[in-house]
Amino acid sequence: MEDLKKMYDAILTGNFKAAREITQQALDAGVDPQVLVQEQMIPAMGEVGRRYEANEYFVPELLISARAMKASLELIRPLLAARGAEPAGRVVIGTVKGDLHDIGKNLVAAMLEGAGFEVIDLGVDVTPEKFITALNERHAGLVAMSALLTTTMNSMKTTVDAIAAAGVRNKVKIMIGGAPVTQKYADEIGADGYSSNANAAVALARKLSAA
Repeated sequence: MEDLKKMYDAILTGNFKAAREITQQALDAGVDPQVLVQEQMIPAMGEVGRRYEANEYFVPELLISARAMKASLELIRPLLAARGAEPAGRVVIGTVKGDLHDIGKNLVAAMLEGAGFEVIDLGVDVTPEKFITALNERHAGLVAMSALLTTTMNSMKTTVDAIAAAGVRNKVKIMIGGAPVTQKYADEIGADGYSSNANAAVALARKLSAA
């Protein structure tokens, strides 16, 4: 359907007004919202991620595409929730305690939403207790933590340890990322995975969710 292809294009080019308008028109015409997600939104954000990996897109392009995707998702999400549709996974995400940086975290959250995950974004300066509360209340299977400073990286270890002490470590997978973070550090603190960028984070989240 040609109009649905326009939705794909609107997200790809970051035209949030067109994305929202086309989404509303499709829903008014009776198009299944799940079809919009699976056949237009997820492929569009997948192509955004591919272009980012290929250095054809950069952070500004990612941000405007994510904004367009969110404009569509705002209309679709209530309909999916009403019918009890299950997301690809449920992720609690936040920048750890002591760190106020959120651009990278926001990009990962947007890409995960574009890939069909339900994202519970706790914001910045998130304490271990807040992560644990969200895990328990929202029954999430994934935790994604971000830190941009070497001085706040230790909050990731503190959070992993707190999740274990709360008795829920065996129920969740933990992924971490941020400029100073490495796979070696992920291994050291007992995280399940590390990602260096938003696109790779989606692939990792899918892998961890399927494990």
